[in-house]
Amino acid sequence: MNKGKEALVLGFALFAMFFGAGNLIFPPSVGINMGDNWFLAGLGFLITGVGLPLLGVIAFIKVRELENFSTKVSKVFNNIYCSVLVLVIGPLFAIPRTGSTTIEMGVLPMLSNVDKTTVTIVSSIVFFGVTLMLVIKESKITDIVGKFLTPIILIILLAITALGIVGDIGTPIHKVDSGMFSFGFIQGYQTMDALASVLFGVVIIKGLKGKGVEDPEEQGRFLSVAGIIAATGLGLIYFSLMYLGARISGVQDGAVTTSAALYIAEVTLGSIGKTAFGICVAAACLTTSVGLVALTSDWFSRITPFSYKTIAISTCVFSSVMAIGGVDFIIQLSVPVLCILYPITIVLILFNVMGIRNELAYKAGVYITLIISVIEVLGSTFKIEGLTSLVQRVPLGKDGFAWLLPCLVATVIGFILSKKTNNN
Repeated sequence: MNKGKEALVLGFALFAMFFGAGNLIFPPSVGINMGDNWFLAGLGFLITGVGLPLLGVIAFIKVRELENFSTKVSKVFNNIYCSVLVLVIGPLFAIPRTGSTTIEMGVLPMLSNVDKTTVTIVSSIVFFGVTLMLVIKESKITDIVGKFLTPIILIILLAITALGIVGDIGTPIHKVDSGMFSFGFIQGYQTMDALASVLFGVVIIKGLKGKGVEDPEEQGRFLSVAGIIAATGLGLIYFSLMYLGARISGVQDGAVTTSAALYIAEVTLGSIGKTAFGICVAAACLTTSVGLVALTSDWFSRITPFSYKTIAISTCVFSSVMAIGGVDFIIQLSVPVLCILYPITIVLILFNVMGIRNELAYKAGVYITLIISVIEVLGSTFKIEGLTSLVQRVPLGKDGFAWLLPCLVATVIGFILSKKTNNN
């Protein structure tokens, strides 16, 4: 086995699994909303869209198994957290969104004078049928994704970004004077990549085992290199798409829709833009869908009596139905859940990477983050002014980071109390 070539294939596979629906929709939207202040928003987006996924891969290398990711809180918490995590980036939101995005950005724009409902239903069935066929060949996933689908995505995206950067597609306009960084940071939640990062490690490890790489340390080295390759690719693509979004900020509104990326493709690639971009979208979303269905099936086949194949079929059928609702519908459903789940995931990733072993500090940091995130989401979702006002009084609360300082304080207090207890 050529280790260098294999690491490159794994890196491409990991990049492609990360790069799906949200990665095509949200970076241009950030640029459009921020206009000439896109760069600062882009830095915030890169932290949650690139930095955290890379740290998530590193965290997986440290814990080795998904079952160990948050067991320092408790085994029950870990099972509930991981199951919710898998459901959110699986059949509830992320997997259906890959199908919806493919239909809205790749299929419908190329068809006219057709019944959209019929096309949507048929396209959803075909998309998830192909996903299922690829997922069933479990040990071949990384090869199929890394060798064949990723190059298609990269070639088309490079053509769009290169032509967009050198071409005259517009000039960024001034839109906002504050909140750029936090806006980009929170928009990065919608990629769901940090949530998926630990779980994608499971898929990569399975691919390595299928090639006879059984040594955990060697698996870790392969995964580290793959993570760096994937993060580099994501960062370059995101920044390019945000910049292009900023350049069309004068002709596009800030709504989060699939139209912005499609518009960029059309003004850069001309008449073949719709077709080329449709192929890119289909390939990008298919790779993510395959990775997510695989890890969903792997996780639930381990904690339930159902087989990998049975869960894969069920996931694809459910996702096919959900995808018919459309991208906007799925985004609206996912926002409150992500605003609770993301802060907890950030804390768990950082704690695992830093190797924190103090259980009291671990629990204090995670639980206070959970409590504040739930309060914040309840206030904003149900328009409860008392809760919203309470959250905004916390330092950084108005910027969407109400959980940050309390988490730090609770963790430090946990360390102090633990040491006092041990000394006594």
